[in-house]
Amino acid sequence: MILDAIEKIEIALRTQIIYHFSLKHGSHWQLKPELYRDKIRYNNHLDSLQKEIDRSNEAFIEHYKNKYTLPIEPPSWMSLEVSSLGLLSKIFQNLKKSPEKLAVTSHFGLNDVSIIENWMLCFSTLRNICAHHGRIWNRRLIPIKIPSNPTYPFLNSTSIFVNKLYATLSCIEYILLIISPGSTFKERLLELIKTSPVAQMKEMGFPANWQEEELWKS
Repeated sequence: MILDAIEKIEIALRTQIIYHFSLKHGSHWQLKPELYRDKIRYNNHLDSLQKEIDRSNEAFIEHYKNKYTLPIEPPSWMSLEVSSLGLLSKIFQNLKKSPEKLAVTSHFGLNDVSIIENWMLCFSTLRNICAHHGRIWNRRLIPIKIPSNPTYPFLNSTSIFVNKLYATLSCIEYILLIISPGSTFKERLLELIKTSPVAQMKEMGFPANWQEEELWKS
């Protein structure tokens, strides 16, 4: 269920990043070192991206390689399409603060670039745990940042454990309400929770009366 939700979020994030930076900096903006804060990390991320491109068997990558010789690397909308969410998160975090980065952040109703940077990292980490069939019950996750004054409804009570699952699930649901209003993530989660003992919910950071939050009302 979490994998399905994060997949939708990953597509939305990837789309917004590529869209705003391509409009401003051209098709191959991901190759421009002047856009990044740390040149060493930039080089490392570019090496990782190239490995993912080389491993890809996507038809559009093969088409580009067969038709074009310069630049050798495919444009951002091809290169970053085959990037993992983890690598995309690292690339985005290393980009300098700019109007384009703020535009991506604003699209999701947030006003602090560091929030979306942190969420991408947290979502990527949680996704990887799920993909490897890891345990998420009572697990301590990377602390997720709680936004202040987001554009869209969030939690009224933000006195929560930011390193527990409930905090990250709330951020996932917040994004889903923006990008996929018809998502059934909330309803599926509520149905699953009905089968769970109350004590288990507490261990995952779910506070008392959490279902009274506007974000979680069914």
